[in-house]
Amino acid sequence: MQANNFKRSVIALAVVGAFGIGAVTAERAGTFNAAIAANTPATVAVAPVTTSAALPDFADLVAQQGPAVVQISVTGTRKVAMRGFRGNPNDDDDNDMLPPWFRSIPMPKAPDTPTRGMGSGFIVGADGIVLTNAHVVDGADEVMVRLTDHREFKAKVLGVDKTTDVAVLKIDAKNLPVVKIGDPEKTRVGEWVVAIGTPYGLDNTVTSGIVSAKSRSLPGDAAVPFIQTDAAVNPGNSGGPLFNLRGEVIGVNSQIFSRSGGFQGVAFAIPIDVAMNVKDQIQRHGKAQHGRLGVSIQDVNQALADNFGMKEASGALIGSVAKDSAASKAGIEPGDVILKFDGKTISRSSELPPMVARLAPGSTVPMQVWHDGTVKNVNVTIGELEDKTTVASAKESADQGKLGVAVRALSAEEKKSSGINEGVVVEDVTGAAARAGVKAGDVIVSVNRTTVKSPEQLKELIGKAGKSVALLVQRDDARIFIPVTIG
Repeated sequence: MQANNFKRSVIALAVVGAFGIGAVTAERAGTFNAAIAANTPATVAVAPVTTSAALPDFADLVAQQGPAVVQISVTGTRKVAMRGFRGNPNDDDDNDMLPPWFRSIPMPKAPDTPTRGMGSGFIVGADGIVLTNAHVVDGADEVMVRLTDHREFKAKVLGVDKTTDVAVLKIDAKNLPVVKIGDPEKTRVGEWVVAIGTPYGLDNTVTSGIVSAKSRSLPGDAAVPFIQTDAAVNPGNSGGPLFNLRGEVIGVNSQIFSRSGGFQGVAFAIPIDVAMNVKDQIQRHGKAQHGRLGVSIQDVNQALADNFGMKEASGALIGSVAKDSAASKAGIEPGDVILKFDGKTISRSSELPPMVARLAPGSTVPMQVWHDGTVKNVNVTIGELEDKTTVASAKESADQGKLGVAVRALSAEEKKSSGINEGVVVEDVTGAAARAGVKAGDVIVSVNRTTVKSPEQLKELIGKAGKSVALLVQRDDARIFIPVTIG
């Protein structure tokens, strides 16, 4: 209680101090102006004091664009190591203090522990297309999207692109509010920006700041030219939109730099054009592809420029070239400096990777290269970056996905050895079935008392089911009913 009072006292004292300073300043200014007036002839008017521009009002922007910002909650499971010890029967040192019966008891398998997470997203398609961060939904068993009108929808993950940290979701809804898409290229450093998201679970929280820098390259994320901002972004803001004052989305809030885990004035957003390119690819092809040049690069400082005989310290200096890469096939060598790529001048080496990553593999572009004291022009056919895209699993159909199982038919040998003639074997289990207790290796014998004879029939039965089903499961030598909520 004392600690809380102390914090409140400090805040109150700071407010009083601020008003005190303001009062003193106003008083001094009034005295100074009065002194001028007293010593100036009446025919000379005192020059008016100019006031600074008013701060922007974000209320209209939030009212118009806020309804298109959503809260995303995810659930999943993870393995938790079991505490305990099982001695090695062949190691006397380990087993001197253990009774013989203990040594033969196997350690139990690690259970699946439920996990939950929360993030943000925004609607880009009135038919239910939602953008968020890949790290928000990657590996989740279930993804729920909550709108500002409190409606909730189970979302299907259309694709996850880890290279850019962008994920595309689909919810079953129509005529939804959508955001306006802006142009990050036209955004200037110093412009006001607004972030809306769900920090710490507080949905539709609005914060503001300015663009601190553009085209930031972060370790491990060279393919994205991040927008840096000082708008407050905290855990839970991931995947939310970054707006300009015209109410247009210019970025997807993704990362923060922090020594404490909380906001410290440095946040990074994925440019919206990068995110929309990934969205379009995932919707068209089921995954996103990124170009690869196959080089390691560094900046050119003045000492290197002088050594290479260059007039300016700019470009991307090649440190190494991967064997059989696009750069190798184009004749690029270590020590070369890429001055222009696809017609665009390279000022810093960090500008090159995003340019390459945005190109489709197989496309051919021109490059201008400084090579042994001369400029040469070459054409390079872009390779493909290692695929990091996760696509919705083919084995998870729209209906069986509600249950969360991947199954197969019993083999003839399994039927003979088990004495079970009907049913399907669970090969993988997530989501609703996992939470209800279904395990890999179980045999689903029936659904709501209807015998299951094939994976196709299981899909059909689940599709016709309501919000819950009763599964009859054969596990080892026992049969048990397991109720599963799938609504």
